[in-house]
Amino acid sequence: MLSKVSESKMHVVRWILVIGWFFLIFSLFYDPITHILTDPNNILSPLRDSHEGIRVQGDKFIFEKPYPIATRLFWGMIVPAAIFIVFVFGHETWRRICPLYFLSQIPRALCLKPRLKIENNQWLTKNHFYLQFFLLFIGLCSRILFINSTRLILGLFLIATILSAITIVFLYGGRSWCHYVCPFGAVQTVFTGPRGLLGSNAHQAPPKSITQSMCRTVDKTSGEEKSACIGCKSPCMDIDSEKSYWDSLQKPGRKFLQYGYLGLAIGYFVYYRLYAGNFDYYFSGVWTYDNSLYTLWQPGFYINNQPIAIPKIVAVPLTLGLSIIICYHVCHKLEKIFRGYSKHKYPEVSSQQVLHRVFTVITFLAFNAFFVYGGRPEILRLPMFAQLLFNALIVLVSTIWLVRNWKRSSEQYQRESLTHSFRRQLQKLPINIEQFLNGRSLEKLKADELFVLAEVLPQFSERGRHYVYKWMLEEALAEKCTCTEKSFTYLMPIRQKLGLPDEEHYQILSTISSESPELIYPQQSENIEKTQTIHTKLKHLQKPPNSGSIQTQIRRKNR
Repeated sequence: MLSKVSESKMHVVRWILVIGWFFLIFSLFYDPITHILTDPNNILSPLRDSHEGIRVQGDKFIFEKPYPIATRLFWGMIVPAAIFIVFVFGHETWRRICPLYFLSQIPRALCLKPRLKIENNQWLTKNHFYLQFFLLFIGLCSRILFINSTRLILGLFLIATILSAITIVFLYGGRSWCHYVCPFGAVQTVFTGPRGLLGSNAHQAPPKSITQSMCRTVDKTSGEEKSACIGCKSPCMDIDSEKSYWDSLQKPGRKFLQYGYLGLAIGYFVYYRLYAGNFDYYFSGVWTYDNSLYTLWQPGFYINNQPIAIPKIVAVPLTLGLSIIICYHVCHKLEKIFRGYSKHKYPEVSSQQVLHRVFTVITFLAFNAFFVYGGRPEILRLPMFAQLLFNALIVLVSTIWLVRNWKRSSEQYQRESLTHSFRRQLQKLPINIEQFLNGRSLEKLKADELFVLAEVLPQFSERGRHYVYKWMLEEALAEKCTCTEKSFTYLMPIRQKLGLPDEEHYQILSTISSESPELIYPQQSENIEKTQTIHTKLKHLQKPPNSGSIQTQIRRKNR
C-alpha cells in the first residue's frame, strides 16, 4: 500500500518510529511517571485496571497495583498492531516502516560492504524457515517464562535483537536478517500469503519499476529513487511477494511453518488457562506486571483444581511443543483428505493449488485465533459496542482476504505477469489491432482477453507470433524474470495461446544464444567481465608510468 510513497517521506516515518522505540526501551529501564496512569485510584485514567483481584491456581490472588505501562504497550498494542498491518496492508507496508529493519541497515548507511556471500551459506538459504520458526518458538517460551512481565529482561531482549539484526546485515548485507533470521519474518510469511488484502501487485508494474518494499535509495544528484538491491535473495519477497510465495510454497520447512504456527499460537494462549486454571489471568493483563521469575520452579499446570508437579520452566516448552506437533499432524491429515477430495471432484486443480488453498484456510484460522486472544486485554477495556465493532472488523477483513486468495493460482499469476510484456510486443506489430476491439484500447484489455486476442486476431501470422514470443522471451531473460532452464515452463501459457509448438521455444533460444549470448549465459558473461577487469588492472600494475616493462626493471636491478 505504501510502495508508491517516496523514500524520503518513509525515511522520516522510520525515524519517528525508531525514536519512539528507543523511548520505549529506555522506559523499560527507567520510568517514574506512567505508573500514575495504571493506579486503580486514578478514575480519570483509561489505562487503570478495574478488577479487584485475579485468582491464580486456586488460593493465590494477584491484586491490582500501579505499574509502568511499557510491557503492556509492547505486548498488548504494538505486537497485535504489527500483525494487523501485515495481514491487511501487506508485508510491503510493514517492511517499509519496521524500525528493526531500519536499524539493521546501519552497516549499509556506513558504506560497509558485506563480509560474506549469503549464497555460500547453503544451509541457511535452504532451511531458514526452520531456523526462523525455532527462534519464534524460543521467543514465545521466553515471553511466558521471563520477558512478558520483567521490564529489565524485555529491555535487554530488544537491545539484543537490534544488535543481532545489525550483525547479520553486517555479515551478509541486504535484508538478510529479514529474509533468513528474523522470527517475525516467519510470521509475515504466514499472514501475507500470496498478497496482503491491500497490498500492491508488483508483477503488473512496468519493467524496471521499484516495487513494494524493494530496497531503494535516493540519488543525490537527480533526487530520484533508484534500486539499492544487492540480490541477497531471489525471488525476493520485497520485490514481488507473490512470486516469492509460489516459488517457496513447496520449499523445505514451508509446510511445517504454516501448520506449526497455528499450533504455536493456540498453544501459547491456551497455556495461560492450563497454568492459572482460568482465562481471567490472561484477559486481565496481569501477566504484563506479575513477575514470572518467581514462579519458574513452581507447578506449571493447574488442571481440575489440582496443581501438577511439573515446573513452569518445563511446562511451557512442553505445552507449546505438543501443540505444534498435534496441530501439524492434524493439518497434514486434513490436507490429505482435501487433496483426495479435490482430485476426485476438481481434477483440473493442480497439486500446488490444493496446497495453496489449505495454506489459505490455515492463515484465515491463525489470524482469527490470534485476535481472539492477541490484544484482547486492551480490547476488553473498551465499551461493548467498540468490542463488537472490532470483532466484526477482524471477521470481515479475514473473510475478504480468504475469498480474494482462494482461487489464486501460479498459472494465473504467470498470465498476469506476462501481460505488460505481451501488450508491448503486440504494439510493435505493423497491424492496427485496435480496429478489432470495438473502440477499446490494448491498455484496457485484461490478461485473459489479451491471450484470447492472440488466438483469434486476423492477420496475426505465424511469423508475427514467432516474433512476439521471441521478444517476450528476450525481455523475460533480460529482466531476470526467469532463467534459461525455467523459461520453457515460465512462457508455456503464452506459447500455448499463440499456438506455437514446444520445439519452437528451443529454436528461438538457439537464435537468442547466437545473437545475445549474455542473456543465455549471464554467469559466464559476468565472469568474462570480471576477468577482463582483472586483466586490465594487472596490465596497469605491470606498466607503471615512465618505468618500462617488468623485464627492464629486473635488468636494472641486476646491473
